[in-house]
Amino acid sequence: MSNGASKLPKISQLVRRFQEERGTSAVEFALLSPIFILLLLGMVAYGIYFGAANSIQQIAADAARTAIAGLNQTERQTLVASFVTNNAGGYPFVDVSKLTYQANDSTADGSQFVVAIQYDARNLPIWNLFPGIAMPGTTIKRQSTIRVGGI
Repeated sequence: MSNGASKLPKISQLVRRFQEERGTSAVEFALLSPIFILLLLGMVAYGIYFGAANSIQQIAADAARTAIAGLNQTERQTLVASFVTNNAGGYPFVDVSKLTYQANDSTADGSQFVVAIQYDARNLPIWNLFPGIAMPGTTIKRQSTIRVGGI
């Protein structure tokens, strides 16, 4: 009987087998890497989107600042059109062909001038980066208002 008992592994040997840590880091990596990659892609996607939104806001603000030099609404609109045509392509993540704008007086007395810009962001690379990430709308809308005529 002692002969058959010696062939069976002892309980302490079985416990030692389960306590071995070889391969633990590979298993942990396999479990956690998809979550890490998802978070990383989400940060990159939102970073690109926020960069584009910031560029659109900056274009609206710079176009409004340029419009201050105009003496009337028509001249201010011409200045905005010239600014957007000549400078919008230099902002990060902006394709000028996807940009539309409006520039008008916002009040009846003409004391404020508003530059509103819309950008079709469907061509940004974030929409195909990872389809499982919830993203904001594909149209970015920003505006900037200036006071006409000084203080």
